[in-house]
Amino acid sequence: MNSAFAETELMKERFAKLLLGEDMSGGGNGVSTALAISNAITNLSASVFSQLWKLQPLSPQKKAIWYREMEWFLCISDSIVELVPSVQNFPGGGTFEIMVPQPRSDLFVNVPALKKIDAMLLNILDGFSNSEFCYVERGIVVSGDDDTKNFMLSLTSGSETSSVRLEEKWWLPFPKVPQKGLSENARKKLQQCRECTNQILKAAMAINSNVLAEMEIPDTYLDSLPKSAKSCLGETLHGYLAADKFSPDGFMDRLDSSSEFTSLEVANQIEAAAHIWNQKYIRKYMPGGGRSTTSSSSWGGKKLKSSAAEIPKCKILAKRAENVLHSLRIRFPGLPQTSLDMSKIQHNRDVGRAIIESYSRVMESLAFNIVARIEDLLYVDDATKQRAAAESLYTAQGRLSCSFAKQRWISPTAPFSFDHSGELVSYHHDSGTIPQSPRNSHSREREPLDQALEKLTF
Repeated sequence: MNSAFAETELMKERFAKLLLGEDMSGGGNGVSTALAISNAITNLSASVFSQLWKLQPLSPQKKAIWYREMEWFLCISDSIVELVPSVQNFPGGGTFEIMVPQPRSDLFVNVPALKKIDAMLLNILDGFSNSEFCYVERGIVVSGDDDTKNFMLSLTSGSETSSVRLEEKWWLPFPKVPQKGLSENARKKLQQCRECTNQILKAAMAINSNVLAEMEIPDTYLDSLPKSAKSCLGETLHGYLAADKFSPDGFMDRLDSSSEFTSLEVANQIEAAAHIWNQKYIRKYMPGGGRSTTSSSSWGGKKLKSSAAEIPKCKILAKRAENVLHSLRIRFPGLPQTSLDMSKIQHNRDVGRAIIESYSRVMESLAFNIVARIEDLLYVDDATKQRAAAESLYTAQGRLSCSFAKQRWISPTAPFSFDHSGELVSYHHDSGTIPQSPRNSHSREREPLDQALEKLTF
């Protein structure tokens, strides 16, 4: 009874905060309801999944909190409807048409899909119970477990790539696998989970990008854009985009070889330039040209001032910029939100879109983190197996060298030995003589020794 009462009070507090726009003082300085719901879902995700540093099931307490509070936020979408015409029958005969409510189409399609994605990701985490691997805190590794500490040092000093990989994630616990690595079944399961989670990640990204594309571009963002796309991009990026021979892949290759750019900076600059060119096209070629309210502008079937066969250069450059932006998002799936995306979320007033955007964003983040943890574990497993193979090879070489050395120290009862020249000498105990073997002859006793020497040569 007390738990039900506490849950009811908590639900009242959550909805009161949403209605007041996160301004609990009641002073009217809160944000919009759409932004309040978006922030609430984001904060809930941060409190539940913020420390997803290990591949292990979510605790029952956190799972209960997630399901309970997400159900509260999603029930708001049940009241968001659209009116559609429907034909009704009179009791005495005849028909008439009325408008009836039904769930809005985007919510009707996306919310159930996101719930399924949510359940699949939590099921993947639940599958990591009773695993062959475990995790060790890095501070504990430094002061204990010499084997794990030496292994981490070998990874760090092994190559520049592995060193950077470990140093970039210094806050994460270190995955520990058996000395000979994971079993084939465990590794196959990890690879299957990675493939499944990658598909889930793509689905969440598609939902998020679609709902962001449907949101209106805020006037504040358009007002903040410079007059010229060249001043926004700079000489280098503008030269790449305006080149006669252009391809998105070639553009991406040039960016990879240039260290002065980061992916998010390039995405912000190219996205801004695309909208500058689109606005220029609308003002110049569209009758009564005004500002576009969505991320992509269409021809709309309207006549251009130029000939129909000629495509304006600003439209070509805008299309190039959009293609490059799409390539950036594919190459960097963990790319943070651009300035335009954050501006859309901040100024959005549609509660339904806010729910879809925030829910898909937190699912995208969860799927990305699971994939990253799986790849870290597979990386450590590969390194462990390589180390175990090297150690076994080194041990085998040492044993073979030791056995070869022992053969040179022959006891008096041995049937053969070596002279100073390295030739095989046979002993005849009955006569006491030591006959020399011919220097150019090859006895049968020498063949196993030659084979052993050949095996030691790499």
